[in-house]
Amino acid sequence: MRDEVNYSLLAHNTFGIDARCFRFLEYADIEDAQMVAKMLRGISTPPLIIGGGSNLLLTGDYDSYVVHSAIKGHEVLPADDADHLLLRVGSGEVWDDVVALCVKNGWQGAENLSLIPGEVGASAVQNIGAYGSEASHIIYKVEAVEISTGQLREFKAEDCQYGYRQSRFKTEWKNRFLITHVTYRLSKQTGNLNIEYGNIRAELERRHIDNPTLQQLRDVIIDIRNNKLPDPKVLGNAGSFFMNPVVGREQYERLLAQYPQMPHYHIDEQHEKIPAGWLIEQAGWKGRSIGPAGVHDRQALVLVNRGGARGADIVYLCQQIQKDVLDRFGIQINPEVNII
Repeated sequence: MRDEVNYSLLAHNTFGIDARCFRFLEYADIEDAQMVAKMLRGISTPPLIIGGGSNLLLTGDYDSYVVHSAIKGHEVLPADDADHLLLRVGSGEVWDDVVALCVKNGWQGAENLSLIPGEVGASAVQNIGAYGSEASHIIYKVEAVEISTGQLREFKAEDCQYGYRQSRFKTEWKNRFLITHVTYRLSKQTGNLNIEYGNIRAELERRHIDNPTLQQLRDVIIDIRNNKLPDPKVLGNAGSFFMNPVVGREQYERLLAQYPQMPHYHIDEQHEKIPAGWLIEQAGWKGRSIGPAGVHDRQALVLVNRGGARGADIVYLCQQIQKDVLDRFGIQINPEVNII
């Protein structure tokens, strides 16, 4: 187990904010996690449990414990039928490494989530998603240590009440568990790939690919993401900063009459999802900056640290964007990023 005091979190957040924490604990196996849980019992300020820091905005030093999983490894287990398998993965594994493993072995289900930054544990907390897929579509169960008791707990996917970028780990279970492993249920049969979301199909057609393999689909998604999302090693960011808002049918039809080219995604008969990036761009924020905090010039959904930005600078930019979008469209957009 790793245990350090007055620890810099610069390497643990992709926004590149140099904040510090009172104490940093990292567990490398289940026994470590139980030891960490014991240390956390009775502290006055809740711990901050982090993954790769790719969905985190620090607004200052954290005067308590920060906890991180370093549990690695994976194992393949039999599923409930011959066409599927279970992949049990340590919560500290890099998410995209898991996707690459799945694609290499011909296991279908994770490919649309290629190149999403972060770690396996966060996939179960955030319900990460992209290009019409979500982690909850393949999560079979989540294993965790309960902080209050040190006991091992297992949760089926339905126990976690997954929604759009939501789970019980973010709400009523927040700060109650240390995730140790996530098990995914994947298909051994490839086919009926999800290529209708975003500009995947157009890019496949440009490459003259009619029936993509898992690897071809992964390659296309990686190229699309690389072309529109900045590398956090070069320009600090946390990927998509805002969640895409879901609006009611009446408001959607009113906006569509005003903006006939407005992109949207059907949710159900009463709701449509509108891309937050489009709203932000229409509000005139794409490529703009306030001091060292800015909006990326190729993807308006991404806020960036242009150098030396504090967390407060990013928050102020976020608030100005929210105000302008609300004033223009009557839509409240909310951060996907965890602001601490």
